[in-house]
Amino acid sequence: MGIGSGIFVFVVGAILAFALNIQVTWINLQFVGYLLMGAGIVIFIISLVLVMKRRSSLTTTRTAVDPSNGEQVVQHETKSDNI
Repeated sequence: MGIGSGIFVFVVGAILAFALNIQVTWINLQFVGYLLMGAGIVIFIISLVLVMKRRSSLTTTRTAVDPSNGEQVVQHETKSDNI
């Protein structure tokens, strides 16, 4: 689920909570609308966090070339978006 899904769920909940004026005996549509609005906000926030999160890793490789020359150190850093 992404940012668009969160917005869609929020809008459907707002329609159920505020726009519809239908009485159903077995379910409270206004309460369901509020629940969907809350779920939409949660989905939206989680999606934003996942989009903004970046993963980086640092790899260090040490190789002993020659005892007289010392040690060669190579570092690689990779950053990627976690989308």
